[in-house]
Amino acid sequence: MPPRQQQSEEEDWLSVLTDDILLSILARVDLKTAARTSVLSTWWVHLPWLLPELSINAKEFLSGPCRDPDKENDTEEAMASLTKAARSFLADQQRDSIISSLHLHLYLIKTFLYEDGPLVSDAIDSGLLKDLDLAILDETVPRACSDVYMVQRGKEMDGFFSAYPSVLHCLTKLSLRNLGFNKLDMHHILFDCCKQLKHLSLYHCDNGASSWLKIDAPNSKLSVLELTLCRFERLEVVCLPKLEKLSWDTWMTPDMPLAIGFIPSLGELVLSCGAVCADSGTKLSELLHATTSIHTLSLDFQGESLWLQPEMKQLCTAFKKLRKLSVRGIFVEFDILWTMAFLVAAPSIEMLQIEVWEHACDVEQLDDEDRRRTNSERRNPEWEMDLGSSKNWFLKELEFVGFRSLEQQFTLIRSVLERSPNLQKIFLKDDEECDSCAALGAPSKFPKKDDQEMVIRRITDGTFSPQIIFDD
Repeated sequence: MPPRQQQSEEEDWLSVLTDDILLSILARVDLKTAARTSVLSTWWVHLPWLLPELSINAKEFLSGPCRDPDKENDTEEAMASLTKAARSFLADQQRDSIISSLHLHLYLIKTFLYEDGPLVSDAIDSGLLKDLDLAILDETVPRACSDVYMVQRGKEMDGFFSAYPSVLHCLTKLSLRNLGFNKLDMHHILFDCCKQLKHLSLYHCDNGASSWLKIDAPNSKLSVLELTLCRFERLEVVCLPKLEKLSWDTWMTPDMPLAIGFIPSLGELVLSCGAVCADSGTKLSELLHATTSIHTLSLDFQGESLWLQPEMKQLCTAFKKLRKLSVRGIFVEFDILWTMAFLVAAPSIEMLQIEVWEHACDVEQLDDEDRRRTNSERRNPEWEMDLGSSKNWFLKELEFVGFRSLEQQFTLIRSVLERSPNLQKIFLKDDEECDSCAALGAPSKFPKKDDQEMVIRRITDGTFSPQIIFDD
């Protein structure tokens, strides 16, 4: 936009900035703050309604930072404020520009859904709104969600989408929480109707008790699929040609309930679970047999037994493009040398992250009976390693989270160092912050300043010395 005409000397320096700069500033604050700037001067009155990207989040209208689930009035008042904001910012008579993207985060309250629905639908139908990011909010913790509650929420959501089909057709990102798709065609709603959907996030959702979900959507544009605490007994991704990232945090079955078919674009895979693992465990090579493009892999065992079978050479095909590997949640008493099997299978890895799990709260919160009921006994991984013929690796960076001055940790780092002539940096980090451990007053076991020189000598003795960085 052209610079504004010369302003009077009495006006502040903001007044001489161009609209594009002012809009860039407003884009960095929440919508409530942006709207309030309209009273600063006559020139600012129209600016919030020129923002190309809007975020209207019911949480921003709550009376406090965390909603009390028992205070329904708080949620209703927040949704009333959200509806007022939506009415103001989506009214075409007040806007002179297209909304390129709307991030709308709301609660499933019928009274307000059927006020917000027409506003969003009309904005889509008139061409005012191009892309919609919709998140269905709910603060109810999973253990407090009955099947009846989840099914009812699913029906309410389906009713909203049925009443305003334009919303489904415009969705590019959808986040759902505590929804049961029992008696609904989950695949049809999420993959047939949402033709523009690129990012789908499901938190504690299911398709009924012991349900299976098969995704076969060759025409889908979905590039990101994230699941957390979802209760599918099996998820089979038959075909998602555009999918680039697949993440599943905490499944509810002894074996990993995931099967991967035709996903040629899959580049990032995140698997995280501390659930009971079956005696056999999962063969990662079989899970990834149809993939050859993975460049980023994250595995998190959350301090429990490994849910993987020992493998090395079998992973070479799936790992041939792997560049970044993260192996997290390894119980502190376990041997960790087995992680080198991944480096043998993928010598082209450039960044390796290892995280060791040691939480005082883990010991305090679970007694022996609880552990027998919720998790199998932790079993030290027994992987036979043959590193004699392994070639030099391309590894450039090693990050070790939860570092202690323990012999098995020194052994791993030195073994990696011996085979990684390109290694430039080693980051040694303390545990990631845990509020529960902090509440117990658990002391840090990370090396103190006076001990760090000794740690460096034990790591680098007799080998070349990359930069070693301590981060507590």
